Amino acid sequence: MELVIQITQFILSLSFLIILHELGHMIPAKFFKTKVEKFYLFFDAGFSLFKFKKGETEYGIGWIPLGGYVKIAGMVDESMDKEQMKEPAKPWEFRSKPAWQRLIIMLGGVTVNLILGFVIYMGILMHWGANHVDTNKLTEGMAVHPYMAKYEIESGDVIESVDGENVSSFEELNKKVLLRNGRALSVLKQNGTRKEILLPKEIDMELFHEGVMPFVESRTRLESIKEVNEESPAQKAGLMKGDKILAINNQEINFFDDFQTPLYENRSGKVNLIISRNNDTIKIDSVNVKENGIIGFVGEMSLANKDAYYHQDYNFGEGVYSGFNYGLNTLGDYVRQFKFIFTKKGAGSIGGFGSIGSLFATEWNWHQFWAMTAFLSIILAFMNVLPIPALDGGHVLFLISEMISGKTPSDKFLTRAQVVGMAILFTLLIYANGMDIWRWING
Repeated sequence: MELVIQITQFILSLSFLIILHELGHMIPAKFFKTKVEKFYLFFDAGFSLFKFKKGETEYGIGWIPLGGYVKIAGMVDESMDKEQMKEPAKPWEFRSKPAWQRLIIMLGGVTVNLILGFVIYMGILMHWGANHVDTNKLTEGMAVHPYMAKYEIESGDVIESVDGENVSSFEELNKKVLLRNGRALSVLKQNGTRKEILLPKEIDMELFHEGVMPFVESRTRLESIKEVNEESPAQKAGLMKGDKILAINNQEINFFDDFQTPLYENRSGKVNLIISRNNDTIKIDSVNVKENGIIGFVGEMSLANKDAYYHQDYNFGEGVYSGFNYGLNTLGDYVRQFKFIFTKKGAGSIGGFGSIGSLFATEWNWHQFWAMTAFLSIILAFMNVLPIPALDGGHVLFLISEMISGKTPSDKFLTRAQVVGMAILFTLLIYANGMDIWRWING
């Protein structure tokens, strides 16, 4: 049932974004009196699941859920209608319109997706507000990845500011360092002293390749084991649901990071545990630790520093301002994360529909649904504006070139470019979804 809920949310979100994106093309096309022959959610190669005609336009739902399209008369697009392009240009066709009108038509979808993402973020803040953290009240400190000990930052410390800017959430703190080149940290140590730490310039790539993402989180307590993964070292060692872990390698556990640090230090090795089960104390020796520093269970957690977290409501003006800034940062962060993708490890982490769908909640949650929809809308805006033939950005590139040079690319050139662009996109699509399948097969 959880998988069904995730898939349903993903399809609903994607369908909503596709329809609005294609409306972004159709509305200016009709405004400039350009004939729109088809408006489709999903692709209809061979047949449609549903269709009807209103005026000059056929509306429908295709059977291939890989996007959607509007077929604008007189335009070289994914329909590859070569016969139409062989005929003399008609006044209502795309190719007959001035370049500036064609540019507006092509930018319509991206513009709608970008504005939509910002508007949704504004609405989320005005309706649900947001949660923040007051670093002055983090009496138990933060949970810091053990790798950061080399930079003199440890669990229990509090990172109060990055490059002079105060920290209001762990999400922002991680993004400032990993994506926004934040390097100068003001750290309140466990002994009450403050230390100014300057991280190296390439810390972002270093943490990415070491798998230290996020590098800091909210501090929690491990109350008990909620679920043991099948065929995991934890299951093979005899750990059971309801067990409470008291110590690891003879070190008492107060917080979950007290447990994570020895696991990280003993990757691909073994650890000893002391657990409590039904009021009995049991010692478990030689538990294997995977190379990623886990043994395979889900914990029942409780939040430390509860008094440090607070909820903020937003009025209309505050919601617009903060929602716009959040959308702007989301777009910037998404662009910046490409520095990780263009590495060997990053290329192996690319995912397709399965990875995207897994980001949705396993229970229906409108807050998370709209947050994911806003995020996907901004991603679609950026991806569609890339200068790749077959994407909006490819058409925009050729139109700008035409406006500068005064020369219109031939239909033959545009058709070949469209074929090349579609080949690139299908290759990326196959690769991304293939990586999902590969990860699923290999657990």
